[in-house]
Amino acid sequence: MSDPSRRHFLQVASFATAGTVLVDAAQAADKVEGVADVSALIPAFAPVHKPAPLSFDPAKLNGLSEKLIRSHWENNYGGSVKTLNAVKQKLAQALADKDTPPFLYDDLKREHLMRTGSVVFHELYFGNLGGNGTADAELRKQIGAAFGDFDAWETEFRRVGAGLGGGSGWVVLGYNLHSGQIENYWLADHLHAPAATLPLLVMDMYEHSYQMDYGAAAAKYIDAFFRNIRWESVAERLAHARRAVSGKPS
Repeated sequence: MSDPSRRHFLQVASFATAGTVLVDAAQAADKVEGVADVSALIPAFAPVHKPAPLSFDPAKLNGLSEKLIRSHWENNYGGSVKTLNAVKQKLAQALADKDTPPFLYDDLKREHLMRTGSVVFHELYFGNLGGNGTADAELRKQIGAAFGDFDAWETEFRRVGAGLGGGSGWVVLGYNLHSGQIENYWLADHLHAPAATLPLLVMDMYEHSYQMDYGAAAAKYIDAFFRNIRWESVAERLAHARRAVSGKPS
């Protein structure tokens, strides 16, 4: 077999095997609670994640239906929680098996990274919903100081979201611990996030977050998102970020 053909064969075989491993992980998700002794696992791999309950009544949001929110929480977020637990179990098993090929282990680590991102960003997203959409004067001042004014911040945040409409990704207002700056970030998926940055406000731009209510009209979803922001959560996150920089306890 020629080198190119051999490489192609190995790539196909690798992807096929890796796919089987990840499917097994997903199928194992519903069995996580049946683990006899979670403490016997390596702590980093313990399947301890549980869905965080919504902090608001999904029937009372303005322009985002209860059906949409419940489906998003139960299926997209809840599915990632289950799969993250299952992948952690698979990682513990794979690490204990000296014959596990490194490329298969890395496929599991990629899934681990993706599911971790999905769980964290969804929890932040739902955590900044349920408000009246009005930021107080002090928070507007703090965010506005980084952009010239608050309206300029909002214009950029909305524009980033509009660019992701019809595709996938997240828009994140974050506090960069390295630079000390407040910035908006474009995220293409769950896997990639700005370094050393604590999210302050998170908007889900995957189609599952709005299609049920708005179809392809992502701009209308963005309007609805802004009407329901819980700015108190954003203020709490910003205060936490500033304490982290100053070294003061939370």
